[in-house]
Amino acid sequence: MNTTSRIWRAAGLISAVSTLLLLCGFIYAVRDVIYPVTSEPNGVGSPGDHSLNVPLQVSAMDVTAIGDSLAKGTGDDTGKGFAKRTVEILKKQGTESKLVNNLGINGLTTKKLLPMLDEPGVQYALKQAGMIMLSIGANDLFEGGEPLETRTELPSEAELNAKVKSASENLSEILAKLHDINPQARIVYISLYNPFSDMKELKNAGDKAVAQWNSIAAETMSSIDGGLVVPTFDLFTLQAGRYLSGDHFHPNGTGYQAIAERIVQGIGVQE
Repeated sequence: MNTTSRIWRAAGLISAVSTLLLLCGFIYAVRDVIYPVTSEPNGVGSPGDHSLNVPLQVSAMDVTAIGDSLAKGTGDDTGKGFAKRTVEILKKQGTESKLVNNLGINGLTTKKLLPMLDEPGVQYALKQAGMIMLSIGANDLFEGGEPLETRTELPSEAELNAKVKSASENLSEILAKLHDINPQARIVYISLYNPFSDMKELKNAGDKAVAQWNSIAAETMSSIDGGLVVPTFDLFTLQAGRYLSGDHFHPNGTGYQAIAERIVQGIGVQE
């Protein structure tokens, strides 16, 4: 009799506990419906998740590079290019910095870059940067660095002027888009050099087109708060043999290092 009583009491206790657990689960479920959790504290959404609008924790020296083959680092045997080399210099000096992404594409022109800036993945990478490094325009003027052995002349002066005008209008749109995508980021534009400055038959026309382009780019960049134009023309005019890679169009590692040092000097980080 005592044994039976204990069994019934145990069964009753278990039943009561089960009922309590079910009740707690029901209350939690109702609360979850009424007060849904939309995001985790300090979380960051994925590139395709536009429902999250949580501010990113970005260092002012976190870099995203975008643009043509120079932005990518083509010609540098190490693959670092000016973007990675700039980050390395900054870190060596004790400045917190990292390369968030490199969106450089060989052969990219201003016309092709514009629609890229509407892509969610590209915008996501740009929004994570405290500094956006842009290299664009060389392929508009020089047709993507056509192999040197096939060149005997550049386009006529009138053709180059038309190319500069069209590309500079695109550049203005590109800069406006970059600023809209990430208003807090500093935009650093790597200006053009004439890769044929050591070739008598190509020097004059190339120098004039590049000088015209760089002047327009500097004027356009002046409308961007905190914008920086990094000059490269003098580097490659005076030392083309030292700074150009074997294709006689892109910088080599030494050339990219010289550009990176110019960038660090321009953004005002002192050793």
